[in-house]
Amino acid sequence: MRVPLSWLGEYVDLPETATLDHVHEALVKVGFEEEDVHGFDLTGPVVVGRVLAFDPEPQSNGKTINWCQVDVGEGIPRGIVCGAHNFSVGDKVVVSLPGAVLPGPFPIAARKTYGHVSDGMIASARELGLGEEHDGILLLSSLGLDPEVGVDAIALLGLDDAAVEINVTPDRGYAFSLRGVAREYSHSTGAAFRDPAAAVTITEASGFPVVVTDDAPIRGERGASVFETRVVRNIDATRPTPPWMVARLALAGVRSISLPVDITNYVMFELGQPTHGYDLDTLTGGITVRRATAGETFETLDGKQRTLSAEDLLITDDSGPIGLAGVMGGAKTEITPTTKNVLVEAANFDPVSIARSARRHRLPSEASKRFERGVDPQVAAAAASRVAELLVQLAGGTLDTLGSSWNESVPADATLLRDGYAASLIGVDYTAEEERTALEMIGATVEDADGGLSVTPPSWRPDLSDAPTFVEEIARIVGYDRIPSVLPVAPPGRGLTRTQRQRRDAARALAAGGLTEVLAYPFLTQKAADLFGAGEPLMRLANALDSEAPFMRRSLLPGLVEIARRNLGRGLTDLALYEIGHVFLPASGATYGSGPLPVGNAHPGGDVLSALDAGIPKQPWHVAALFTGDTVSKQPGQPVVASGLVDALDTARLLAAALAVDLRFAQGSHESLHPGRTAEVFVGDRSVGFAGELLPSIADDLDLPRVVALLELDLDAMMALAATEVAPTPIVSMPAATQDLSLVVPSDVPAAEVLATVVEGAGDLLEDARLVDDYRGQGVAEGSKSLTFALRFRAPDRTLTAAEASEAKNGAVALATSRFAATLRE
Repeated sequence: MRVPLSWLGEYVDLPETATLDHVHEALVKVGFEEEDVHGFDLTGPVVVGRVLAFDPEPQSNGKTINWCQVDVGEGIPRGIVCGAHNFSVGDKVVVSLPGAVLPGPFPIAARKTYGHVSDGMIASARELGLGEEHDGILLLSSLGLDPEVGVDAIALLGLDDAAVEINVTPDRGYAFSLRGVAREYSHSTGAAFRDPAAAVTITEASGFPVVVTDDAPIRGERGASVFETRVVRNIDATRPTPPWMVARLALAGVRSISLPVDITNYVMFELGQPTHGYDLDTLTGGITVRRATAGETFETLDGKQRTLSAEDLLITDDSGPIGLAGVMGGAKTEITPTTKNVLVEAANFDPVSIARSARRHRLPSEASKRFERGVDPQVAAAAASRVAELLVQLAGGTLDTLGSSWNESVPADATLLRDGYAASLIGVDYTAEEERTALEMIGATVEDADGGLSVTPPSWRPDLSDAPTFVEEIARIVGYDRIPSVLPVAPPGRGLTRTQRQRRDAARALAAGGLTEVLAYPFLTQKAADLFGAGEPLMRLANALDSEAPFMRRSLLPGLVEIARRNLGRGLTDLALYEIGHVFLPASGATYGSGPLPVGNAHPGGDVLSALDAGIPKQPWHVAALFTGDTVSKQPGQPVVASGLVDALDTARLLAAALAVDLRFAQGSHESLHPGRTAEVFVGDRSVGFAGELLPSIADDLDLPRVVALLELDLDAMMALAATEVAPTPIVSMPAATQDLSLVVPSDVPAAEVLATVVEGAGDLLEDARLVDDYRGQGVAEGSKSLTFALRFRAPDRTLTAAEASEAKNGAVALATSRFAATLRE
């Protein structure tokens, strides 16, 4: 919310020396975070001038400039070059003299141009920071002004004002108004507050038919609770908006459009109540507030046809929709320069309905921003009367008695605030007088009750609904500085859960292993989803951020591949990436959806939570890695080492060590991976993922290098199978005995199974066994292969003899022979 200081000063007493920092500091004390400061960023001299004469001069570039003589109150006219053509002799304009600095910054100096020395500049509204319009220079007569020549134009146009910007949290929508901010400044400083709503003379009106037929069966909340209308006749919609209003709206972040529209915007910022003006002569009959029919359409003010939902709340007349309630009006009843008679509307709408409509139609507006946070239902009559009053004063209209007043808002219930409750919650011993004073200051009605205070919130504070919210107000108004700074002591036994520690261990291990963590979007196109899971059921979003990517990922690999493509396109060719994240695994044929959601601050019960859980698919944690380019770069004495399947397998082993699980690999297959270079990864008998190299044809289609190694593992499964306790391996000082074992087995027997059999058959004396050679060729029968294993034997209490080591090796040979018909290679 942007708050112009001159505007704020109308409703609360500001010190004469008040600065932007002072106002920010005061508002921070009552809980409004400082955001920014805004001003027109110009300095003088900027004065009023009168055009005495001008000579059009065509230029060689096809442009015609005007060489002007301008009186700026100095007795001697100034010669100024001007490229605009929307002025005449005698017009009063704004002149920036040498030494002035306009927004940009754009310093003004006397300079030679088009064969003349231009001694200043005649400014447009955009150059002064008053708006984006740049149809020529600013004519003061268009603003209804006829000032003396030489007068300071900065003060005349309100350009000496400035604004503070504060962050308004969603529960404090009342602060989206000067009325609310002025009240909060008063709470902070004790300055006298003058309620602008109380200063409005509320006019009586009747005779205009308004019907609210909506009972909102979707949630049981009526769409509208207040609807006020007033009629002003014979306005001049072409009259200029006063400079002070243009300047204030500009500082508030809204551009000037036309006088009637500017007035409705001004009152919205002033009182926090959005209002809307209809061209009365375009209305057919009265107004009906109702829900839309599914598929119904109408054209909004931005010229777009909107297809409506059954949950959208509409303003209609006898001809159909004329407005999307609380969001945007319709084009049919738009106020135009020819409008003479205006119907002013100020209503109060259901916050949830307005929020959902604004998001459904992607139509965020200043009005919807206020309605969805809650608008004071008792200020609508004052707002409608205030708009009518300004239309009479500024647009020359006449107030009619035609209109309507309909208010079925329900007053808030009282809450019992028990004695001592605030102190128990905040940790500060507040006196009873402090509590009562703070609550009355925010506008609450406070009465004595048995055991405490009965507190009824003011109409503009729908967020105050229970005792803790009132206690928060007491702490805020009395002062946060009263709350002691005490560091809490964590109870013993608390901290990260086992799975949280395991995920962190996995991430640390991968990062320490030289991989870079990345985070990919979980949304996929159909093509990307099919790359690593063709034919598998997918979770499709009903309201996807990108209509081209509506599916939730079943695998982390599509995201890693896309990140690799992006980095390769930027010249980063050696990549080792990993991601730890959720995947989404819907069951085949299952339908998912949340159903009715809890509303507002309603606490969901067990049944609601169970229904929400049932409405989403399984979302396990996975870990994936990608390697391409070189693992080791070429350097003196070191040849290049290219990335490949070995890196993916080593990364799987690294994860296994971090999580304390035993992995084994088996020959695997995957539709997107190389058939001869793909491994299935097991923990015990459970498959937990795969590692392999991307098919070269797919790599080529994706503009990737020929060799791209990939790994994806089910992290949840690995963590569940991990050992709860890991015993340290003792260091044995006895010497080891090493032997090699070469076994000839059929070619289709996996080497990992032979290695596991060797370990099993060798017994407890075997300390380590590794496959060091896989030979197929001369000396080995066709259809067979020779596997060589390096074996290390050690006893914990003695030096092994060669006979003991050979006996253990023979046990391995015997078991391999019985299982695979293995033979020793000669």
